[in-house]
Amino acid sequence: MDRVVSLCKRRGFIFHSSEIYGGLSNTWDYGPYGVELKNNLKRSWWKSVVYERDDVFGMDAAILMHPKVWEASGHVENFFDLKSDCKSCKKRFKVADLKGSKKCPECGGELTEGRPFNLMFKTYQGVIEEAASAIYLRPETAQGMFVNFQNILDSKHPKLPFGLAQIGKAFRNEITPGNFTFRTREFEQMEIEYFVRPEEADKKLEEWIGARFNWYLKLGVRKDNLRLRPHGKDELAHYAKACTDIEYNFPFGWSELEGIANRTDFDLKQHSKTSGQDLQYFDNVKKERFYPYIIEPSGGVDRTILALLVDAYNEEKVKDDLRVVLKLHKDLAPVKAAVLPLLRNRPEIVELAKKIARDLKKNMVTVYDDTGAIGKLYRRQDEVGTLYCVTVDVQSLEDKQVTARHRDTMQQERVPIDNLKNYLEEKLA
Repeated sequence: MDRVVSLCKRRGFIFHSSEIYGGLSNTWDYGPYGVELKNNLKRSWWKSVVYERDDVFGMDAAILMHPKVWEASGHVENFFDLKSDCKSCKKRFKVADLKGSKKCPECGGELTEGRPFNLMFKTYQGVIEEAASAIYLRPETAQGMFVNFQNILDSKHPKLPFGLAQIGKAFRNEITPGNFTFRTREFEQMEIEYFVRPEEADKKLEEWIGARFNWYLKLGVRKDNLRLRPHGKDELAHYAKACTDIEYNFPFGWSELEGIANRTDFDLKQHSKTSGQDLQYFDNVKKERFYPYIIEPSGGVDRTILALLVDAYNEEKVKDDLRVVLKLHKDLAPVKAAVLPLLRNRPEIVELAKKIARDLKKNMVTVYDDTGAIGKLYRRQDEVGTLYCVTVDVQSLEDKQVTARHRDTMQQERVPIDNLKNYLEEKLA
């Protein structure tokens, strides 16, 4: 994990937020390569669950919602963690993490009795801070899809089963975040709310578990680093009938990437009751009204990025050197091609390399780099997962060909400059 964290900062994937001021704990900024990886991941998810399906529609709900939403959802009443404070070092811990211990895990001091802390961030609407203007930063994206259920029925007229998909920020005032980007107070979710007839819920739950597990495999995550873990009855959320987690074997142990839950009809019933609006579905064929059950695949963008970085990180011995390479899936790699002049003191080679890079940028993410010897440039691109390095040399001026080097195999091939774009596009397809 330390090596991955070091690479992330050194190569511009992830930085500690506000670092010049000492940083803000467990808050992270995505740099030039990190944001490309993040966007590629979200694009892959959206393509998989929206574009490649006929039964899921995309949407984007606001972060701020009417406070009644969180009363209806149960977050105001139930979204608490029990916390204990150390009387000596003043650090705070989740009671569940203490496993019955009465001593501080940091200094051995005496702990206070557990007290409930609501995990939602509270803020105020308007210029006066008063109880009537209190609102919350959403702790999940799901509720925005539930409260728009009737709007989707009226505008899209979908038949069951159908789903809504959303990628967006959520906020939880975690007391014990940690493990780099795995658990943070500000994070991004990829969530689907899939509405089904109650009698089909169990079957659809299993279908979604399989579909979501296979998506991680298609991204190149090693199968032996993934597992399914059904929840026990004692750990189910108050709204859930069943839930299965897709877990990844991080350096700190097996932990959740995504949960797929059967939320039953809890959400639509609660919002109907609280809002006074009828959110039942009407079946024109059977002439009946009912509340659909909801199957919810919910994954974290940031923890998935972390899993991908850990899974792709490789150290290899090449002759007497240590080669670090991120073997990211071709759809996720932040950079597809890097154009490198072999001799930066030859203006004609530099100019040709820059022209090739400009042309490739029109079709794929491409970088130009002449800030070191060719071996150093190769290693730099290997570390960020660049799929192909294109080297322009003296011979390129004569035969109008360049050398294309593949990241994983390090095999090199001479390619005509006029055919380079097609060559790379075929390899990246």
